[in-house]
Parts: sequence; structure tokens; C-alpha cells
Amino acid sequence: MSAYTIKEIPTSERPRERLKLVGAKNLTDKELLAILLKTGTKEKSVNDLAIDILKNYNLNDLKDLTINSLKNIKGIGEVKTIELLAAIELGKRIYLNKNISYEKLDTPAKIWKKTRYLFYDLKQEYFYCLYFNNKQQLIGEKLLFQGTLNKSVTHPREVFKEAYLLSASSIICLHNHPSNDPTPSKEDISFTKTLVELGKLQGIPILDHIIVGNNTFFSFYEHSKI
Repeated sequence: MSAYTIKEIPTSERPRERLKLVGAKNLTDKELLAILLKTGTKEKSVNDLAIDILKNYNLNDLKDLTINSLKNIKGIGEVKTIELLAAIELGKRIYLNKNISYEKLDTPAKIWKKTRYLFYDLKQEYFYCLYFNNKQQLIGEKLLFQGTLNKSVTHPREVFKEAYLLSASSIICLHNHPSNDPTPSKEDISFTKTLVELGKLQGIPILDHIIVGNNTFFSFYEHSKI
């Protein structure tokens, strides 16, 4: 027996219609997911698919979904997964801009607390730069590369290129160690030294380089290495 279709639901109870009537903030998690999924399958309605996702993942888990995450849920194919990932990523970026942009982040601890979610459960190194105005307010954030931190895969010009585009006054670099040990390697120290010297020449100082572990961090600034 096939599942009921969205057309069989009273118009006033359909997720899209309810959004128009009462607004997105008054919809349930299931209804919002159903709108993103758009359609169900022969066996399951779109509402049932949304329920299946919420049975397997709570809202906090959704931010860490990957393309492979939903493969075991019947009816959630690659297209639906990609559309969900895009919507979730957009929401994360909106949240980041709302909660971090133009906030004064003037200590390594503040920066770590505000940005460590970017590095949650990553299996390789990700390198970000944060760009600040002359009041030490964050005006931009950019992922510059992922992989292994060494000069063969990283070019400092990318760090300063974004700074010029944003008219930034200073830069703070961050990257993670998948081992969760934030102790800087020889490559970390060498690369940081290169960036600091270039920052002096460019007139855009590198204020800190923070290495992120799971529940801790290492600040070059705090250890007097910058």
C-alpha cells in the first residue's frame, strides 16, 4: 500500500501552506524538513521522510551531516541530501555572520570559543584566516585550504589577498590538528614565522596563530612566539 501524498493532506495543514499562513518560525522541525525535501516516495510521504531523519539525527547533529550520512535512510537520495546540505551550510553561515561579525574578539580564548565549531570532528587540517578592522572587530573569515600545513600547499599571498579585499587592519590565523594535540609542529612554527614577516612588510600584522584541538588550543601570541 502506497503512502498518502501531500495532496491528500488538507491544504491548511500542508507545510508550505502553513509557512505562508503562520510564518517559518512557527513551523515544527518536521515541517521545515518536509519543505526542504519537497517530495516523498511511493512508500513514504514527505512528512514520513522528515520524521525518519529526525529519528536518526537531532537538530544539533544535522549541522555535521555529510553526503554519506543519509544513505541508510530509504527515500533520501543524493539529490535530496545535497539540497539539505546546502540549506544547512547557508544557515551556518548566516549564524556565523550574525553572532561573530563585528564582535570584538580581543583574546585567543574568545576567538577559540567562537570558532572551534568550524573544526569539529575533522579528519584533516583546515586553515582559516580571520580578518579584523582597526577596532579588533571581526569583518571577515575565510577557509584558505585543507590538507597538510606546509609551504608546498600553502601560499601566503592568499592570506593577504583577502585582507586587501576587506581592507583589513590585522589577521589572525587558525588551523586544527586532527590528533587534537595543539602543540605546534616545526612546519607550523616555520609557516607562522613567514606570515609574520610578510605581515610586517604588508602593513597588515599577523596578531596570532591559534592551533585548535578538541577541547583546547595553542596560541602563538600567548606563548610569546609572535
